[in-house]
Amino acid sequence: NEYKSYLSVMPTRRATHAGSWYEGSAKSLDGDLSRWLGAATQTAANAKAIISPHAGLVYCGATGAYGFKSINPATTRRIIVLGPSHRTYLSGCAISKCTKFETPLYDLVGDEEAVKQLHSSGMFVDFPVSDDEEEHSLEMQYPYIAKIMSAYKDNFKIVSIVVGDVSLQQARDYAGVFAPYLADSDTVFVVSSDFCHWGSRFSFSYGANDKLPIWETITKLDREGMDIIETLSPADFEAYLKRTQNTICGRRPILLLLAAVEYHKKINTSGSCSFKFLDYSQSSRCIRRSDSSVSYASGALVME
Repeated sequence: NEYKSYLSVMPTRRATHAGSWYEGSAKSLDGDLSRWLGAATQTAANAKAIISPHAGLVYCGATGAYGFKSINPATTRRIIVLGPSHRTYLSGCAISKCTKFETPLYDLVGDEEAVKQLHSSGMFVDFPVSDDEEEHSLEMQYPYIAKIMSAYKDNFKIVSIVVGDVSLQQARDYAGVFAPYLADSDTVFVVSSDFCHWGSRFSFSYGANDKLPIWETITKLDREGMDIIETLSPADFEAYLKRTQNTICGRRPILLLLAAVEYHKKINTSGSCSFKFLDYSQSSRCIRRSDSSVSYASGALVME
């Protein structure tokens, strides 16, 4: 009873980026999401996890559709969202304190049992509501989740986790906590990440002196990272990040996913896991040093 009364006062996370980062009206938002999902052709089937961008939907919504269209809503009962912390320094991982997550379409419901189970590992802290509402990486996944799950909106719940500074070893420690959810047939992971942030405003000008146009150099840099993610090796991905310093903001959530897959493969030797990127885009094509851009990629993990 005490636990139930404690939960009854847990807050709803407001859709603080609605009306600016994406449409605030249900009708307009639904129209945008429907259009992008309809245009996404190359998709995976029954994705176990996706990597999805988190910029304003006018920039990345078309690319994001590819991952979300690869999720089977009929078999999904839990969605675990992993996103980076942009504004708050965090060591390790924090779980949202909210039990409802507002979207213009309908409110998503938090999975209280899963949250309790994760907290019992002692590896998670609470993410304060004020920080949660400032952080966009998690919220930007909620409209698409609401859209694809609309026919099953009373049959699924979400867990919202912000990922801070995590080393390769720490990612492998967390892998033991996440692996059972990866093996669970009705759980899907949504990993929130943009790719290269290029330009002086991001203090990143990799390849500015190359003979190739800057946007092509950025594409090559991102594609190298995407190819490594497709090998599902957390160690190789970490080495790539150290070598190139590519400004992939969701690198830690991606590292957690790769470590969880590595752990899963060690204890489930008979099944197969494959990751494939489905779409890639850039907010603009950088030609001059004074230009800037952010890259977006959408991909899916399939486990059989």
